[in-house]
Amino acid sequence: MNKVVLIGNLTRDPELQTTNSGVSVCRFSLAVSRRFANSDGEREADFINITVWRAQAENCHKYLKKGSKCAVVGRIQTSSYDAPDGSKRYTTDVVADEVEFIGSRNSGDSTDAFVPSEPKATSKNDTAELQPIDDDSLPF
Repeated sequence: MNKVVLIGNLTRDPELQTTNSGVSVCRFSLAVSRRFANSDGEREADFINITVWRAQAENCHKYLKKGSKCAVVGRIQTSSYDAPDGSKRYTTDVVADEVEFIGSRNSGDSTDAFVPSEPKATSKNDTAELQPIDDDSLPF
């Protein structure tokens, strides 16, 4: 099984390109904090390259920017290429199947900013209106 789940912040603005056949592809880098602090007491991060395809790529380009927090579900893909100096270089990327936008995009006066809805806070008065339900009437 090849499955990756990551949550982190974008290190740069997403870059959108289109293949020769017209398919959208978006690339960005995600900084993912490590769970434990190093010997100096600082938390380090890993910087992971993400590739997103098609409509999800266009959404990432439209709604994400440097510093945005997102969750990515995908798979690891490795590849190699020959560098100009003749050496062989290897890359490891995550090809995203799902990208979930977390938090908000503070883009000033942009009309297409992504802002998730906040859950409504409940008070004691709200719960006072609830009626008890008899357990025997539940279908499960």
